[in-house]
Amino acid sequence: MLDHNLSPKLVSRIEDLYPASTHVYLVGLDTANDRTVWEYARQHGYLLVTKDADFSELLLLYGFPPKIIWIRRGNCSTQTIEQLLRDNFEAIETMKDDPNTGVITLF
Repeated sequence: MLDHNLSPKLVSRIEDLYPASTHVYLVGLDTANDRTVWEYARQHGYLLVTKDADFSELLLLYGFPPKIIWIRRGNCSTQTIEQLLRDNFEAIETMKDDPNTGVITLF
Protein backbone atom coordinates (compact mmCIF):
# COMPACT_ATOMS: atom_id res chain seq x y z
CA MET A 1 0.00 0.00 0.00
CA LEU A 2 1.39 3.36 -1.04
CA ASP A 3 1.23 6.13 1.52
CA HIS A 4 -0.32 9.53 0.84
CA ASN A 5 3.11 11.09 0.28
CA LEU A 6 3.51 9.03 -2.90
CA SER A 7 1.56 9.45 -6.12
CA PRO A 8 -1.47 7.22 -6.72
CA LYS A 9 -0.17 6.95 -10.31
CA LEU A 10 2.49 4.57 -9.02
CA VAL A 11 -0.10 1.82 -8.59
CA SER A 12 -0.56 1.39 -12.34
CA ARG A 13 3.12 1.98 -13.05
CA ILE A 14 4.31 -0.88 -10.83
CA GLU A 15 1.43 -3.34 -11.23
CA ASP A 16 3.53 -5.65 -13.40
CA LEU A 17 5.87 -6.34 -10.44
CA TYR A 18 3.53 -5.57 -7.56
CA PRO A 19 0.06 -6.57 -8.83
CA ALA A 20 -1.75 -6.32 -5.49
CA SER A 21 -0.65 -2.73 -4.87
CA THR A 22 -3.01 0.01 -3.87
CA HIS A 23 -2.81 3.56 -2.57
CA VAL A 24 -4.36 5.04 0.57
CA TYR A 25 -6.44 7.30 -1.69
CA LEU A 26 -7.91 4.31 -3.53
CA VAL A 27 -9.13 2.69 -0.30
CA GLY A 28 -10.52 5.89 1.20
CA LEU A 29 -7.68 6.53 3.65
CA ASP A 30 -6.11 9.59 2.03
CA THR A 31 -6.92 11.76 5.06
CA ALA A 32 -6.52 9.03 7.68
CA ASN A 33 -3.86 9.26 10.37
CA ASP A 34 -0.82 7.00 10.30
CA ARG A 35 -2.16 4.62 12.94
CA THR A 36 -5.33 4.02 10.92
CA VAL A 37 -3.31 3.39 7.75
CA TRP A 38 -1.01 1.08 9.73
CA GLU A 39 -3.94 -0.94 11.05
CA TYR A 40 -5.58 -1.20 7.61
CA ALA A 41 -2.32 -2.45 6.09
CA ARG A 42 -1.92 -4.98 8.90
CA GLN A 43 -5.46 -6.29 8.57
CA HIS A 44 -5.25 -6.60 4.78
CA GLY A 45 -1.72 -8.00 4.51
CA TYR A 46 -0.10 -5.03 2.78
CA LEU A 47 3.45 -3.79 2.93
CA LEU A 48 3.55 -0.03 3.50
CA VAL A 49 5.56 2.05 1.04
CA THR A 50 6.27 5.48 2.49
CA LYS A 51 8.62 8.42 2.73
CA ASP A 52 7.32 9.07 6.27
CA ALA A 53 9.52 8.23 9.29
CA ASP A 54 6.41 7.84 11.45
CA PHE A 55 5.77 4.35 10.13
CA SER A 56 9.22 3.21 11.23
CA GLU A 57 8.38 4.51 14.69
CA LEU A 58 5.13 2.53 14.66
CA LEU A 59 7.13 -0.52 13.64
CA LEU A 60 9.31 -0.08 16.73
CA LEU A 61 6.25 0.28 18.96
CA TYR A 62 4.02 -2.45 17.56
CA GLY A 63 6.30 -4.74 15.57
CA PHE A 64 5.21 -6.13 12.25
CA PRO A 65 3.15 -6.78 10.22
CA PRO A 66 2.86 -4.59 8.36
CA LYS A 67 6.35 -4.43 7.00
CA ILE A 68 7.69 -1.11 5.72
CA ILE A 69 9.44 -0.01 2.55
CA TRP A 70 10.89 3.31 3.67
CA ILE A 71 12.01 5.58 0.82
CA ARG A 72 14.67 7.95 2.12
CA ARG A 73 15.02 10.29 -0.84
CA GLY A 74 14.21 13.94 -0.65
CA ASN A 75 11.95 15.49 -3.22
CA CYS A 76 12.00 13.29 -6.28
CA SER A 77 9.79 12.36 -9.17
CA THR A 78 7.26 9.56 -9.37
CA GLN A 79 9.50 8.04 -12.03
CA THR A 80 12.40 7.96 -9.56
CA ILE A 81 10.24 6.21 -6.94
CA GLU A 82 9.07 3.73 -9.57
CA GLN A 83 12.66 2.98 -10.55
CA LEU A 84 13.66 2.49 -6.90
CA LEU A 85 10.87 -0.05 -6.45
CA ARG A 86 11.83 -1.81 -9.67
CA ASP A 87 15.57 -1.85 -8.94
CA ASN A 88 14.96 -3.27 -5.47
CA PHE A 89 12.30 -5.85 -6.33
CA GLU A 90 14.43 -8.83 -5.25
CA ALA A 91 15.47 -7.20 -1.97
CA ILE A 92 11.83 -6.30 -1.25
CA GLU A 93 10.71 -9.86 -1.96
CA THR A 94 13.44 -11.20 0.32
CA MET A 95 12.41 -8.81 3.11
CA LYS A 96 8.77 -9.72 2.65
CA ASP A 97 9.55 -13.40 3.24
CA ASP A 98 12.06 -12.87 6.07
CA PRO A 99 10.37 -13.39 9.46
CA ASN A 100 13.07 -11.33 11.20
CA THR A 101 13.01 -8.20 9.03
CA GLY A 102 10.31 -5.55 9.19
CA VAL A 103 11.73 -2.67 7.16
CA ILE A 104 13.79 -2.08 4.07
CA THR A 105 15.23 1.37 3.48
CA LEU A 106 15.71 2.58 -0.09
CA PHE A 107 17.98 5.54 -0.86
